[in-house]
Amino acid sequence: MIRNYLTVAFRNLSRNKMYTSLNIAGLSLGLAACLLIALYVVHECQYDRWNPNAQRIVRPVGDIKFGGDEMHFAVVGATIGPDCGRELPEVQSWCRFRDDGSFLVKREGEGQQNIKEEDVLIVDSSFFEVFPRRIVEGDVARALTRPKTMAISRSAAEKYFSAPQLAVGQTLVLDNDTRWQITAVFEDIPGTNHFKADFLLAMNGNKELEQASPFWASNNNWHTYLLLHKNADLADFEQKFDKFSREKVALTAKQLLNMSVEEFEKTGQYARISLQHLPEIHLHSDRSVELMPNGNIQQVWIFSAIAAFILLIACINFMNLATARSVGRAREVGVRKSLGSGRRELIGQFLTESSLLAGISVVLAILLAAILVPSFGNLAARPLAMPWGSLTFWATMLGSILFVGFLAGSYPAFFLSAFNAVRVLKGEVTGLGHGGFFRSALVVFQFTASVALITATAMVYKQLDFIQNKRLGFDKSQVVILQDAYALGERIQPFKMEMLKHPAVECGSTTGFLPVPSNRSDNTFSKDRSISVENAVNMQNWNVDADYIRTFGITLAAGRNFAPNSPADSNAVILNETAMRLFGFEGDPTGKQVYTLDAPPGKVPTADDFVAYNVVGVVKDFHFSSLRENIDALCLRLGRSRGMMSFRFKGTDTEGVLSALEKNWKAMAPGQPFAFRFLDESFDNVYRSEQRVGIIAGLFALLSVLISCLGLFGLAAYTTERRMKEIGVRKVLGASVAGVTGLLAKDFLKLVVVAIVIASPIAYFFMRKWLSDFAYRIEIPWWIFAVTGFAAILIAFLTVSAQSIKAALSNPVKTLRSE
Repeated sequence: MIRNYLTVAFRNLSRNKMYTSLNIAGLSLGLAACLLIALYVVHECQYDRWNPNAQRIVRPVGDIKFGGDEMHFAVVGATIGPDCGRELPEVQSWCRFRDDGSFLVKREGEGQQNIKEEDVLIVDSSFFEVFPRRIVEGDVARALTRPKTMAISRSAAEKYFSAPQLAVGQTLVLDNDTRWQITAVFEDIPGTNHFKADFLLAMNGNKELEQASPFWASNNNWHTYLLLHKNADLADFEQKFDKFSREKVALTAKQLLNMSVEEFEKTGQYARISLQHLPEIHLHSDRSVELMPNGNIQQVWIFSAIAAFILLIACINFMNLATARSVGRAREVGVRKSLGSGRRELIGQFLTESSLLAGISVVLAILLAAILVPSFGNLAARPLAMPWGSLTFWATMLGSILFVGFLAGSYPAFFLSAFNAVRVLKGEVTGLGHGGFFRSALVVFQFTASVALITATAMVYKQLDFIQNKRLGFDKSQVVILQDAYALGERIQPFKMEMLKHPAVECGSTTGFLPVPSNRSDNTFSKDRSISVENAVNMQNWNVDADYIRTFGITLAAGRNFAPNSPADSNAVILNETAMRLFGFEGDPTGKQVYTLDAPPGKVPTADDFVAYNVVGVVKDFHFSSLRENIDALCLRLGRSRGMMSFRFKGTDTEGVLSALEKNWKAMAPGQPFAFRFLDESFDNVYRSEQRVGIIAGLFALLSVLISCLGLFGLAAYTTERRMKEIGVRKVLGASVAGVTGLLAKDFLKLVVVAIVIASPIAYFFMRKWLSDFAYRIEIPWWIFAVTGFAAILIAFLTVSAQSIKAALSNPVKTLRSE
């Protein structure tokens, strides 16, 4: 029986090549898109799952609202890990990370070249207990226990020493200064991890740790992880930790502010330490000072929904195209029934055909996805690959054939098999008109999904265009940033002076703080020599030089700029307008002072522990964070910060400036890696995630439209085939081609209009929710809905017209000769 089903199925499919091609094309495209999205979703959901301790690891995180600023940190104070390990019995072990940014790394010895390494962490010796990795060489019990020792990954060992066994006992020099001995080589940390680390430096001997404050709501520089015992109850531990942390924060509030935590919170401010489960960090955490950019659970849900819609649209196409052929196969069904075939056999035949089509489509979809996965991985910024060796993958593909075959073939199978044999053989095929409402509903669903996707994509691009063209308060164009300027050592100033001799270079500044999301340093200031809820202002505190304001095109609103090489300005600050407002300052800032605490760690502050700074100027507010956030208070101080060097240049000689930059670097920093970037590119990188979402959503939106048009084409073919005699009569009575075409297209355009009416409020609702994440955003323009709707109607009309014009041009004699 199955063999007979397959034989007949092959004959029918080969006899109707156009029908077969359209079905396979629609299903293949839909399944390939679903497969690509599935690879992305599975990859995102696998983060940190490699760790056998994943379900027992939690990360304390901080939420603070104080001094006019609201902050959500992935880091906490240095003492939280040790305190929890000492006072909470559920904690088996704890580990802290300190991320000091990139390092220049080279082997010890003359003539060795530096390599810039980004994935460097300072960690406690308990790292391998909390994050177990197989030790390739060395002793895990002794690794990271002594000062100035390090463990490196297998990749790093092969990079610097050719083989892991040659690395242990060797020395690497960091930043041309400190020497670190390698005590262990570990297997590379998987890519599906919320942090990268090829170099682990021992925390033992870290001077910053020795100077860290014991106060729980301060000195937030440390990523901390708690490993719980296997028998620990997570929910119970969370409640216990919440009570424990609240007591610690209350002690801090009492010592620093002389008030209880309840009194503190009554002012509308707060300081809280909570817990994040390790597997939730990648998709559910978007805090300041994350170890690397995380994913987004909303994107996972959005792409999953898009995949489901595309798969449904592809299956709907199959139903519509199969139904369009139903008139041609009606007599076949009648003959089969008259010869004794039951409805079960007919259903089996049609489901076999649909499953055969689904099988061919799945094979083609796998091949198409395999071709596209590298490009899609680059677009999604994820190392995606086809899981050829996974039994789950192949089981899923087999299940897809059965599922899609049944889903796509169920309606035509049950519909066609219900024909009355006698009436069909007499030519009475009126039963084919049943189900028209269902088919219309399918078309409405297809175009609703497509129009909503296109509208949402248009709004994403509109918001990104708004971001890129918004007045930021500084000039991001024509500024080149030289990275790792500290490698110049004492030659920083000579290098700057040499670059200023270039005729295209207008000015330059040496600082690690840029007016785009990058290095940050916040501190609490006050209007007098005390800290209180009333007078405290938490603001960014940047060390810059006297050329900073000019180099970045920032506008001075009042007062003056720093005086170069002026001892009097060593305690001078320039505030932004937000800081002035929070301090309650008005008009000319000259003569006003702000104060910040400078006391030994753990000391309860007195008036003598505050340092005074003279306000000499005010700059207009400029955006130095993402446009998702409001502008925070900012304080510029004249001081050393040698992380980067920036130069503003005339756009007429970009190549000449870059050439001079590289030439001077090689002359003054031989053996050091040369790297630069442009400020506007750094700004655009902040919104790279949104750009990726927009591009991916746009591509899948276009794909959904294409597949929907195939379905509309199928339904147009079905309707045209049903109405051929009517068209013949109308032509005999004098109807024009345009009139017949309009008559046939009208019904389909009504469905598309209904889809637009449904899709518009859906797109508006979800995009308004998405835009709410931006403090600065567009107002949703009405014309986007109008343009999208017009485009959908035009595409639908062109699709339907292909069949309508063909029918209108047909010879009425051929369609009416049997009458």
